[in-house]
Amino acid sequence: MAGTLAAGPGEGARPAALPAASPATVPEEPQPLTGARLIIGAFALALANFIVVLDTSIANVAVPHIAGGLAVSPTQGTWVITSYAVADAISVPLTGWLAGRFGSVRWFLISMLGFGLCSLLCGLATTLPMLVAFRVMQGLMGGPLMPLSQTLLLRIFPKNRQPVALSIWAMTTTTAPILGPILGGTISDNWSWPWIFFINLPIVAICFFGVQRMITPFETRTVRARIDYVGLALLVLFVGALQIMLDTGREYDWFESRWIIGLAITAAIGFAAFLIWELTERDPIVDVRVFRHRGFVAGVLAISLGFGAFFAQIVLTPLWLQQVLGYTATNAGYVVAWVGLFAVLVSPFAARLVARVDVRFLITAGIGWLFLMSLLRTQWTTDSDYWQLALPHLLQGIGMPFFFIGLTALALGAVPADKVVSAAGLMSFMRTLAGAIGTAVATTLWDDSSERMRSELVPALHDVGRTSALIEAGGASPEQARAAIDRLVEAQAATIGAAHVYQVAASVFLIAALAVWLAPKPRGGGIPTASH
Repeated sequence: MAGTLAAGPGEGARPAALPAASPATVPEEPQPLTGARLIIGAFALALANFIVVLDTSIANVAVPHIAGGLAVSPTQGTWVITSYAVADAISVPLTGWLAGRFGSVRWFLISMLGFGLCSLLCGLATTLPMLVAFRVMQGLMGGPLMPLSQTLLLRIFPKNRQPVALSIWAMTTTTAPILGPILGGTISDNWSWPWIFFINLPIVAICFFGVQRMITPFETRTVRARIDYVGLALLVLFVGALQIMLDTGREYDWFESRWIIGLAITAAIGFAAFLIWELTERDPIVDVRVFRHRGFVAGVLAISLGFGAFFAQIVLTPLWLQQVLGYTATNAGYVVAWVGLFAVLVSPFAARLVARVDVRFLITAGIGWLFLMSLLRTQWTTDSDYWQLALPHLLQGIGMPFFFIGLTALALGAVPADKVVSAAGLMSFMRTLAGAIGTAVATTLWDDSSERMRSELVPALHDVGRTSALIEAGGASPEQARAAIDRLVEAQAATIGAAHVYQVAASVFLIAALAVWLAPKPRGGGIPTASH
């Protein structure tokens, strides 16, 4: 392991890696934590990542409650979700610059405090504009916590146990979006919507105390680089336009709307200008030059494709369960939540294999397993019982650790030590963006497929009159009988449409598996390094 991962994440936090820093900025590199101190530090970092990722989905099922409480329409209430997603997506790629400017641990603690304060303000908001503003601030403060928790976990673990650190981080990243709707629905139904934000406060306090006590010695050196205002403005422009387009496109019928076309053009021009500027800027706000490392490109491409397909299914399945099978939001969450069981149990085993086996084989096996679970979902029908629905989620957890841990190790192991924080931020950004794209594509494709299937099913119906007569014989009126038949057709069309989405997701998983092999072959270890 020392000859592979150590060249990437393992050395990624050494202060000497950042240039132009005063030798007195930080003390000598401390030894990795052990025993109880390692457990406390890892728990605090993992919990911080969990709560930030959780907030990306916990408000989704609470939108009707929030809209009712603030006397706005449900459509307006969705800005509570969009505002956080946009701010989060903007702040994540800035992590490398912020860590270099203020120090990794210091900015982590600042972000943690800011996230907690904004969570409190969100719960206290009395109008929608107030809540949206505080959600923007919450997203800006929470975004850097994801990549920083990842890189700090790698720092506090001994090099030979760094895959364990990656497994801890991967478990929190994958289980948080799944548990979010369950907690959001339970809290909103049994308490009140502000508590979906208030529950962050004790967790923030625990994380802040744990990191301050255990992780502070691992502070990185700082570099007083000037602020790239142009790069920052272009980043906000193109990411904001793209995220808003993805979040509102379905509502405005996508490119049938001038608003969506305008956002798309703005995002495209803004991205091109941002890329050109950052590649030529001496002190870029986002170091996009890390993409020159082939292993990093392969890892980011594969994890973006895979996470987009994974998140599309995680979003679509609860929608189908609620709208077609009549599940409540909470019960739908209980079906999806099984995905975390084997993910937790298998992660330590996957972490050990990462150091010993060509990681590309492990990743391919993990993605291949996710591909099979997607195909298993295509067999669902409106008559599927609970365990038929839960089984693919339960089994999917077996492959997820190989996918997430392997790709994280592959991508971060391929960049130089002083670029790990920037690389982690860009990887988190691409993963977040892929999740948003996957959600938008899945919901749109589901609508289109369902509508197409309905138009094909209606002419193929047989003995509609006889079926209607049987329903009327049971005491229904002619209108009620027609409505019952219509609901039956809608349910079947929606189910077939969902199966089409799962088929597309399976195809994307296959492409992700092929993308892994763009990475260079390891030289005697499990992970390609920056030396390639």
